[in-house]
Amino acid sequence: MFDSRLRPIIDIPLNAVARRLSGTGITPNMVTLAGFVLGLMAAFALSIRMDQTALVLIILSRIMDGLDGAIARHTVPRSRHPKAKSQESDIGGYYDIVADFIFYSGMVLAFAIGRPEHALMAAFLIFCFVGTGASFLAYAIVAAKHGINHDKQGQKSFYYLTGITEGSETIAVLIAFCLFPGWFPQIAGVYGALCLITTFGRVLQARRDFG
Repeated sequence: MFDSRLRPIIDIPLNAVARRLSGTGITPNMVTLAGFVLGLMAAFALSIRMDQTALVLIILSRIMDGLDGAIARHTVPRSRHPKAKSQESDIGGYYDIVADFIFYSGMVLAFAIGRPEHALMAAFLIFCFVGTGASFLAYAIVAAKHGINHDKQGQKSFYYLTGITEGSETIAVLIAFCLFPGWFPQIAGVYGALCLITTFGRVLQARRDFG
């Protein structure tokens, strides 16, 4: 919901850093991997109830998640193939989305490991994440077949369908889990419900656009 509004603000520092890193040998995929590793470290910290450490690692991981795309936009492809740029963007986009989905669900799983009394609500939230993820990716696949694309959330490797619960909101919820762990069931319940609304809205959008 807020991604498109935050994107112009976030892009300014990310692009500044990306311009400095471009040409240093640091590739977008390296940054994606670094962000993923930081995410795994955050999950481990959550699983042993080191919530403040997890909070810092989550923020660093998400900075890397934004920086990889910025570096990709400022990097000239090394391949001599005439379509090298689009091919590199495709695999980079693939790595990025896989890492993101593992990251988001992994944070919730790690919280449940550290606090098994909240495992039921954690399972509910992961279930809701599956709905938003499936509706998001399925729409992108069909949109690609129709040649639909836009840059509302910044330059993307695929059609980025909006909703109530997007990346910004999910990161805010993960931060809330670290700051207020005792409120996990309430936060997870409310956010899970919003994820279900987002899923339903995307299904209706797909029916209008492709039905």
